[in-house]
Amino acid sequence: MAATLIKGSEISKQIKEELKKEIALLKEKYNIVPGLTTVLVGQDEASKVYVGAKEKACKELVMYSERNDIPADTTEADLLALIDRLNNDNKIHGILVQLPLPKHINAAKVLYAIDPNKDVDGFHPVNVGKMIIGEPCFLPCTPHGILELLIRSGVETNGAEVVVVGRSNIVGKPIANMLIQKRKGGNATVTVCHTGTKDIASHTRRADILIVAAGKPKTITADMVKEGAVVIDVGVNRLETGLVGDVDFETVKEKAKAITPVPGGVGPMTITMLMYNTVQAAKMAAGIKVEL
Repeated sequence: MAATLIKGSEISKQIKEELKKEIALLKEKYNIVPGLTTVLVGQDEASKVYVGAKEKACKELVMYSERNDIPADTTEADLLALIDRLNNDNKIHGILVQLPLPKHINAAKVLYAIDPNKDVDGFHPVNVGKMIIGEPCFLPCTPHGILELLIRSGVETNGAEVVVVGRSNIVGKPIANMLIQKRKGGNATVTVCHTGTKDIASHTRRADILIVAAGKPKTITADMVKEGAVVIDVGVNRLETGLVGDVDFETVKEKAKAITPVPGGVGPMTITMLMYNTVQAAKMAAGIKVEL
């Protein structure tokens, strides 16, 4: 029997409906409109698409949206000055600097300059540190989206054997950390595999939940998956035949209990969780209790 599809496109709609009610209440009761600004340095086509999608999501949710598209030859000092201005702009609750940045700009220095209370990407060391020790903070959007997919699909993580393939700062490391936390959607036993792992298949075959963010198409094949596993495919790879994930979907879906499709799986959740973080940032700025 083919696996059940875990559709991020549908779950993200549920979360957006919840956010719409929250946003309407903020405006009605407190006269607050959550505001997100994006900073795009240069004309990278993929980055322009991502920024446009974030702008579209703000419009859909009736949030304040602002774009800062600046030339690729902008100096690091000028970019840092812009970040400082946005940090002090009360209309702005979330600041997102689109990566990658031009090589002459130190990306870490720029990300560290963002006020942690406006770091809705969840990349600032303050938020990363809080995440690791289990304190409330802005969680990175893609791993947070994965967590919501698991929780809202009824996947039991408590005591589960989880294997994460990939150790990036954006997905692999944070999702592994979130899943070991003693919290809802956590309390799992987590193994992280990477390019230095010997015999990855020996690990992935043990997984009740397999999360794949390897950055390479069809890295995981059916023989590497345990019968009845839940498979979360984070990869998006553009081939001549179209978009594919890091999992060989057609063969793995016949073996897994549940699986995310590509597209329409993890992808839609990333922007939705960015909107979620921005709404929470607006509440924090107003001294309203938040749920992080």
